[in-house]
Amino acid sequence: MEFAAQVRDRVIPAVPVPFDESGEIDGELQDQYVTWMAGQAIGGVAVWAHTGRGMKLTDGQREAVLRAWRSGLPDTALVCGVGVPESRPLPADAAARKQAVLAAAASVADDAKRGGADALLAHPPKALADIPARDQAIVEYHETLVATGLPVIAFFLYEAAGGLSYAPELIRAILSLDGVVGIKVATLDSVMTYQDILAIVRARGETLAITGEDRFLGYSLAVGARSALIGMGAALTDVAAALLAARARGTWDEFIRLSSALDDFARATFVVPMEGYVQRMLWALEADGVMSRAASDPWCPPLEPGDRDRVFAAVRALRSS
Repeated sequence: MEFAAQVRDRVIPAVPVPFDESGEIDGELQDQYVTWMAGQAIGGVAVWAHTGRGMKLTDGQREAVLRAWRSGLPDTALVCGVGVPESRPLPADAAARKQAVLAAAASVADDAKRGGADALLAHPPKALADIPARDQAIVEYHETLVATGLPVIAFFLYEAAGGLSYAPELIRAILSLDGVVGIKVATLDSVMTYQDILAIVRARGETLAITGEDRFLGYSLAVGARSALIGMGAALTDVAAALLAARARGTWDEFIRLSSALDDFARATFVVPMEGYVQRMLWALEADGVMSRAASDPWCPPLEPGDRDRVFAAVRALRSS
């Protein structure tokens, strides 16, 4: 099935990686998670994305994560986030840095293709932010990913999370590339920016609008997104899947009920410090019985006392509603 058709009206969970206290991937918890996700009504799974700490992982860790998900979900669309791993040194010289960025992204994309990826999610190339002819370099970055032959999803990510602000003309240039099948929009809290980008997507017709808006998920779907690639979908995935299905059917009473429930969950998990959401998703999976014990996110910032209890309470409240 064509990738866009496979993920339309479906959730694509951006999945975290469970680590143990020693900083190693917990293979047992990873297997539990994959097995559980295989039973969900999803359009695909996104690995190596921001939620999965993709560009922070080592090459070996990325390979192990991709292998686990490809093996456990052989018939599910697998999206790999691709970009420049943080371990790759980049030159200070602008021209040399551009070439290094393109080469690094091409290498990660090739790894994804060899590992069985069905599509690529283009991490915003932050390293190109301050070079001359920045926009043209960003278009070339997407052309490099398209050259793999896999469908490419562009990614508008708010800057505080490591993204770049793409002007409307740049978005249009990226979406005009053959092989770019859609764009994920994650502004966090800017409804106006989301609306403006959605208008660009609508004007193109064939481009898939994919929401990454965890904090206003229901609204983002109601006004036009046809798929959801979200970190919040990593836990309570069945609820997010039901929301997408209700939107596709037009059963709006159910849609509003589910949207309200997920908004409550988001208010407990997507809060300052925002980078803590990955750990909160791991706690939610533990609270929901998907993982049999606690897992860690090594890059989690310090969180407030009681944060874990609030996540557990939010999961219990949603499951009892």
